[in-house]
Amino acid sequence: MILWIFLGLISLTFLIYFFQILALRKKLKEKIFSIHLPAISIIKPLKGLDDNLFDNLESFCLQDYPEYEIILSLENQNDPAYRVAEKIRNKYPDKVKIVIDNSSKALNPKVRNMITAYRISKYDYFLISDSNVFVDSDYLRKTASSMTEEVGLVTNLIVGTRGKSIGAIFENLQLNSFIILSVCLLDKFLKMPCSIGKSMLMRKKDFEEIGGFGAIRDVLAEDYQIGRLIHEKGKKVVLSNYLIKNINEYWSIKRFLNRHTRWAKIRWKIAGVKYFTEPLVNPIFMAFFITIVSGISSLSAILFLSSASIKIMLDLFVIRMLKQKIGLEIILIPLKDLINGIIWFVPFFTSKVNWRGNKYVISKNTVLAPAHENSFMRTYLRLKTIFSH
Repeated sequence: MILWIFLGLISLTFLIYFFQILALRKKLKEKIFSIHLPAISIIKPLKGLDDNLFDNLESFCLQDYPEYEIILSLENQNDPAYRVAEKIRNKYPDKVKIVIDNSSKALNPKVRNMITAYRISKYDYFLISDSNVFVDSDYLRKTASSMTEEVGLVTNLIVGTRGKSIGAIFENLQLNSFIILSVCLLDKFLKMPCSIGKSMLMRKKDFEEIGGFGAIRDVLAEDYQIGRLIHEKGKKVVLSNYLIKNINEYWSIKRFLNRHTRWAKIRWKIAGVKYFTEPLVNPIFMAFFITIVSGISSLSAILFLSSASIKIMLDLFVIRMLKQKIGLEIILIPLKDLINGIIWFVPFFTSKVNWRGNKYVISKNTVLAPAHENSFMRTYLRLKTIFSH
């Protein structure tokens, strides 16, 4: 009976996967008709040496776009990214500025890094872009084409590429399956606004109407908060089908685990009880869970191997839809999905996160508190989060 129940659940996961692929297909086929090309200030917060950093930054300097500026923001000159930023500024002095400031008291380190850059930016439209993003020369043109009067924010789909270590391969496989498919499903079928922090284009007027950086300074998921607040103000949040590349080459397993445990905690704090639906998009973990509940048998083994084989083929289909290269690393998909299935449980045991060298406790909607607060405060935040769900 247990096996039959799980068989039904696994069948449901593949049905959901079908709708996710359909959502991605619909998204990739969307056409954009606007030719609005406003002047744009690009703000890129830097922290440490991301893979391919110089080329990532340079790709923004080579845009086929009439008018834009790039502001590279850092908290101090001792950051190893500063030397790369200097090289970019020296090569493109007419386009690039560097801002160094650590005076803000914002708890979110990415937000803290951008406040001064935003203050000195000169155009009415601004775009936030992460330093590990590489784009083609038509990126700004295609992204800005989605910005119409009724639109308050334009964000982009991301694909992971260039993995050379196990951790980086895991990261790219996850970005090119679970992440991109979930975002497209939410956008196309559930009509839920999705904003992705790696690329967000906005008007300053709309951003300041939702409270500007003051509204996001002390939350971990600043991209989600921006999208939610803009949507609540009656403006559209548009997910552009223009793919940007997230360059992940030499990640350690530890970095992969740290990132996705943090993201799991973010999703739990945002989604609440909806978070319990996530295992329904992980058929490999569901099939593996059968062996935990009912023990190893020939039927459970066949079910697991069948689920793994089907999932590999479907992921391969998605990766080819995204026009990404894939080789023997595809055999790591079952292991990656099992690891993420285990990570799914982590938010129920801890609310602590470590991000950019900062330790926090997060509560509902990813509101941050320093992790060094006393145990009473941590217990209070934890109980408040549980009862609010």
